[in-house]
Amino acid sequence: MIKITLPDNSVREFAEPVSGLEIAKSISNRLAKDVLSISVDGDVWDLSRKIDRNASIKLHTWDDREGKETFWHSSAHLMAEAIEVFYPGTKFGIGPTVETGFYYDIDLPDGKVLSEKDLQKIEQKMLELARQKNNIVRSEISKEDALDMFTNKNDELKQELISELEDGTITLYNQGNFTDLCRGPHLPNTSYIKAIKLTAIAGAYWRGDEKNKMLTRVYGVTFPKAKMLTEYLEMLEEAKKRDHRKIGKEMQLFMFSESVGQGLPLWLPKGAQLREQLENFLKKVQKKYGYDQVMTPHIGDVKLYKTSGHYQKYGQDSFQPISTPAEGEEYLLKPMNCPHHCEIYKAWPRSYKDLPVRMAEFGTVYRYEQSGELHGLTRVRSFTQDDAHIFCRPDQLKDEFKKVIDIIFIIFKALNFENYTAQISLRDPEKPEKYIGSPENWDKAEEAIIEACEEKGLNTVTELGEAAFYGPKLDFMIKDALGRSWQLGTIQVDYNLPERFELEYIGADDNRHRPVMIHRAPFGSMERFVAVLIEHTAGKFPLWLTPEQVVVLPISEKYNDYAKKVSEFLNISDIRTVVDDRNEKIGRKIRDNELKRIPYLLIVGEKEAESDSVAVRRQGEGDKGIMTMEEFAEFINKEVRDQLSGLYN
Repeated sequence: MIKITLPDNSVREFAEPVSGLEIAKSISNRLAKDVLSISVDGDVWDLSRKIDRNASIKLHTWDDREGKETFWHSSAHLMAEAIEVFYPGTKFGIGPTVETGFYYDIDLPDGKVLSEKDLQKIEQKMLELARQKNNIVRSEISKEDALDMFTNKNDELKQELISELEDGTITLYNQGNFTDLCRGPHLPNTSYIKAIKLTAIAGAYWRGDEKNKMLTRVYGVTFPKAKMLTEYLEMLEEAKKRDHRKIGKEMQLFMFSESVGQGLPLWLPKGAQLREQLENFLKKVQKKYGYDQVMTPHIGDVKLYKTSGHYQKYGQDSFQPISTPAEGEEYLLKPMNCPHHCEIYKAWPRSYKDLPVRMAEFGTVYRYEQSGELHGLTRVRSFTQDDAHIFCRPDQLKDEFKKVIDIIFIIFKALNFENYTAQISLRDPEKPEKYIGSPENWDKAEEAIIEACEEKGLNTVTELGEAAFYGPKLDFMIKDALGRSWQLGTIQVDYNLPERFELEYIGADDNRHRPVMIHRAPFGSMERFVAVLIEHTAGKFPLWLTPEQVVVLPISEKYNDYAKKVSEFLNISDIRTVVDDRNEKIGRKIRDNELKRIPYLLIVGEKEAESDSVAVRRQGEGDKGIMTMEEFAEFINKEVRDQLSGLYN
């Protein structure tokens, strides 16, 4: 008998090898209709693949990430089949899933170019092929036969991929008239795919290398129900309205200049004010938790990053080294802050009584991103991390880790991020070459994170292979107002950099010991965080954070002086206030300033000037009545106090 253990630890027995679909049917017909793939002892399989041993399984539906990935991976193959119908001789690179949907990198036959207008006919062909209900069939093939097959197709892209695979590990998937090299898993057949939208065309270098040929990348998304596609397209329209590049321009927060360089944001006065508010907020929280601010240079000797291991791991993603007039002397634009902080720790001897040492820095770093990967503030070449590093004794590690979790929750509460997932990112046990340090230290670091999360009562998911090269981490995945996921906030445990930099402290036993290092960035990067915050709030920031909290609108030029008097009073009261004294009708001023997303609009005329008062309007809520300047100042400051109440206590 084959024993199949379900997620609730119940066991079902089968007399012969059984497929995932058969297991689902044995549970309920409804589940059998919804299930898309199956995990067998942690590996995701096709539903049609037979299980011939005792195993633990989990069935995946559309509600599971694994289910969506199976669905979208099959959809990428369906799109490739449709493209091959219209463009015989197309060569196919890779077709992975992305956060929402999939893409396929293709090399069209000579002289052929794919444009946006071609997408609709490909969509229609995909629907036609899906309705044929063609089975998606997995088969194993030898390396020699696979090379022969794709040599005959003149597809050197697949030949290159196959040449890197081990014999005995290669599989093909076939549906209808299309066969592709693939590990899977896939849907049982094409009929599961009911709604299709091809969303974009882009250029992409083969395997991400600028030295390779430029391919055509086609993006798409599919759904098991037409209604889901309708809802998704509506969300896309809303996302366009919330695009941080669009809102950032409207609110005059930041800009880019070709003369300055790609991926190098310029922060305008209002954007700088926004950043300053965020930085001051976090500095105040950090002060409560015992952090000291430090500052480090924007460059460092190449040897520093070779010691840390960053140069070996990320050298090709950095800018080229900077040579000085001195022979053999090279510097690098700082790609990370942590090596600099290690050097600060080493500046003088440390005792066990000195630990933990907590140092924080809003440090600007530089990474070379390919021009095709740059996107507004979310992917740039220069960004500022709200970086901090904690050097502690092993017995302090868990408590320090939990305190960082507390800081992240303070930030989430202040900015109304309520929907999040805590992801424990561990090493890939199958690829030890990706990491530095001893397995023993990795075991201790991973155990500390898991225990800290359990003690904080966090609901977590665990992802193998997502750890940093020097240690495991806890990542917070936030869902914004549109349901999109963003990685914001990370905490990493590191036994390895202290080893590489020979960091020490004198213990109570008078012997030398290594500290443990915690890397921590609640915002992640200021640029990316601001981009996410803009799109989450549609630019309507909490009152405590918004760059311009109040605008004073005189109804005519006669009251400009009084408007300035109001503005001066409020600014002295720590309320960020501007005056709109344009020679425009008051209705136009109201509309224009609401578009700027300024929370409070104060209208002033003869009555207000005579009584030292203001007529108050709230963005999106309308008239709030008449208040004296003093009453309004207290009203605003109370709202800010209420928003931040309890966060620092």
